[in-house]
Amino acid sequence: MTQVDTSPSNFIRNIIDDDLNTGKHQSIQTRFPPEPNGYLHIGHAKSICLNFGIAEDYPNAACNLRFDDTNPLKEDVDYVHAIEKDVSWLGFKWQGEVRYSSNYFEQLYSYAVELIETGKAYVCELNAEQTREYRGSLTSAGKDSPFRDRSVEENLDLFARMRAGEFAEGSMMLRAKIDMASPNMKMRDPVIYRIRFAHHHQTADKWCIYPMYDFTHCISDAIEGITHSLCTLEFEDHRPLYDWVLANISIAAKPRQIEFSRLNLQYTLTSKRKLAALIEENIVTGWDDPRMPTISGMRRRGYPAASLREFSKRIGVTKQENTVELASLEACVREDLEANGPRAMAVLDPIKVIITNYDEAKSEQLVAPCHPKDESMGTRIVPFSRELYIDRADFKEVGNKQYKRLKLNKEVRLRNAYVIRADDFKTDAEGNITEVHCTYDAGTLGKNPEDGRKVKGVIHWVDAKTNKPAEFRIYDRLFLVDNPAAEESIDSALNAQSLTVQKGFVEVSLADAVAEKAYQFEREGYFCADNTDSTAEHLVFNRTVALRATF
Repeated sequence: MTQVDTSPSNFIRNIIDDDLNTGKHQSIQTRFPPEPNGYLHIGHAKSICLNFGIAEDYPNAACNLRFDDTNPLKEDVDYVHAIEKDVSWLGFKWQGEVRYSSNYFEQLYSYAVELIETGKAYVCELNAEQTREYRGSLTSAGKDSPFRDRSVEENLDLFARMRAGEFAEGSMMLRAKIDMASPNMKMRDPVIYRIRFAHHHQTADKWCIYPMYDFTHCISDAIEGITHSLCTLEFEDHRPLYDWVLANISIAAKPRQIEFSRLNLQYTLTSKRKLAALIEENIVTGWDDPRMPTISGMRRRGYPAASLREFSKRIGVTKQENTVELASLEACVREDLEANGPRAMAVLDPIKVIITNYDEAKSEQLVAPCHPKDESMGTRIVPFSRELYIDRADFKEVGNKQYKRLKLNKEVRLRNAYVIRADDFKTDAEGNITEVHCTYDAGTLGKNPEDGRKVKGVIHWVDAKTNKPAEFRIYDRLFLVDNPAAEESIDSALNAQSLTVQKGFVEVSLADAVAEKAYQFEREGYFCADNTDSTAEHLVFNRTVALRATF
């Protein structure tokens, strides 16, 4: 078979190419197997792009979406729906129907019975503390359970009664009979079934015994005909058990498990347990908080799906553990939005400008490009009248030569509009500027002053008559340290300025801004309408990313 031209290549694709070239496989089948016990994060995005990307790049290849749902105490159907949405949003399609490991519970049970019948599994009654004691340590071998040599008949009877619900939780478990002296702790007679009286989101109350992940995963892969089972490096020690289970049951397919390095990202947690703790402790508002590294949080913040796919492509797939700079992810977001983000104007910290020589009854409908470099995006109407708002930072009574914005008795251009000159200003009792009085040059719309005056500064603005009030949520990194997982106390690593809120105005074209679609607010950053809180009556915009790296 001719090698497929895939780019960029990596060691996993090299293995796949060899398997196809040697005829070991005629087609490729991968799977993405999340546990529905939380929302997906940026690390999962890497795995999604890898598994589904392989399915897209090779002929006759496909990728399944399968939920490894073996622990009903921590799983929820809401997580199932959120994960489906995340995978679809990233732009991928799974083969056929969504799959669940629970679809195979009857088959898994029969394979467990088969192991008992061949003397390779037994029912154990050690409690949790005794099990840990008998397991031994990294430097000392474990010792056999006193229940290890039960007869096949007794084990079959007890296992059937476990399924029938005759025993209490924690009183019995089914263990594989492998080697209590193995240097690999995973092979020291691992538990493959435990009793759990819990309602399951797919099977309801049909089962009261549930298979363990390591037993379930490899068999599910084999049932589905997975050729290459891709997982992160922490599962490397699990691979001998993966292979042992498949070698000792009567199933034809033998998938190959291959491990790659997980994504470690600066200033970011990628542990579902620790992310759940942030929610429980009210540090963030939920799994989709825009400060969270979850896919749903990034979507709510305005990250384009294409930028996450590009980021996954750039960081590559290796076996070497490393930490990726957060700036690399943000750079992918900026590059996408610079090219694809429509432009608009917003004033986050407003002061009023009154153009004293502009007719109070007059109003103009100016035309502005939606993107300065992409005419295909079209134009938008920007109303202009006597009273405007500009950003407070864009006016100073006196400024040095480096200050290119509005100064008293100096001129500046309003973006896509006229040249104005500041003539006077008003302040409140505390000395804060409240109004700037200006005059405009009526001959400067779309052109330079006729007498050759050079106006260097350009500032953004919104029309006071037609603007839309808006709330702006300025998001920054949630943590101040590049490895928050290593901190003894998460609280000490938190960035107190990870969210600041400002109230200002946006131009009227944003009255119907589409949630999750990011715009470049000129000279402010990239923002999108919040997909939860923004309404026509109360616009809320999240800052997706600053115009430049500033942290």
